[in-house]
Amino acid sequence: MPEHTSFFTYLLTRLFGYTAIQHNMEGLFGHSITGKPVGMHSAEPLAAALFVVLLAIFLAFRARAKVIDYDKSVIPDEELTLRTFWEIFIGYFYGLMKDMMGADRAKRYFGLVGTCAVFIFFSNMLGLIPGFLPPTSTWNITAGCALVVFVVFNYYGLKENGFGYLKHLAGPWIHPAAIPINILIFCIELLSTCIRPLTLSIRLMVNMAVDHMLLGLFAGLVMVFVPIPIMMLGTLVALVQTLVFCLLAAIYISLATEHEDHGEAAHAH
Repeated sequence: MPEHTSFFTYLLTRLFGYTAIQHNMEGLFGHSITGKPVGMHSAEPLAAALFVVLLAIFLAFRARAKVIDYDKSVIPDEELTLRTFWEIFIGYFYGLMKDMMGADRAKRYFGLVGTCAVFIFFSNMLGLIPGFLPPTSTWNITAGCALVVFVVFNYYGLKENGFGYLKHLAGPWIHPAAIPINILIFCIELLSTCIRPLTLSIRLMVNMAVDHMLLGLFAGLVMVFVPIPIMMLGTLVALVQTLVFCLLAAIYISLATEHEDHGEAAHAH
């Protein structure tokens, strides 16, 4: 995406100096896949992502301090507070997973989906603040999130089903004469599985980059009132993209681990 300056540019330059950051980024990462040297602007998404992580941890601890006392925490707040925000936000995504895969597996695998939801939501919303860059508008960040999901749901699938997870990719066993069909199904399923992190990351990156670009264009043309509809649309896009990413991640985990329940049911009968 086009390189531009954000508040993180000034912060990094102020703290470390432009030359030092440029030299360190080139030394650590060399050149990008396009052949261009990795420079100062490549450090901005990393700084923004770190800021989002620290902000989420801070807000989580602030909310935790209000629910330590169990007797008081069971009484809901009368207005929207930080505690009620976390309850609604986390409860929604947990309920989504519970409806999809049941309470037991939802509790077991919610850590990944819940973490993705928090990080992506706050990253998306950061782009609505003038002067800030949403980390999710950069493919480096979204690809990292997607690769974590890819590694983890395959790990869960292998852990729960063992070799049966790979065997499932070949489709149902029909007859020895149908082995070429099973091989073809396995190749298609393997390709589809390997493409998942690519589609996850590009979908999120493109939507957030375009949304941030439109907001910047309208804010640059007219700063008063006109950007408000675009900001409302941007809020909707931020919410929808968080939901889409986490919904797909939950579906991948559910598909990778569902055969464990089938096996237990067959054994019980």
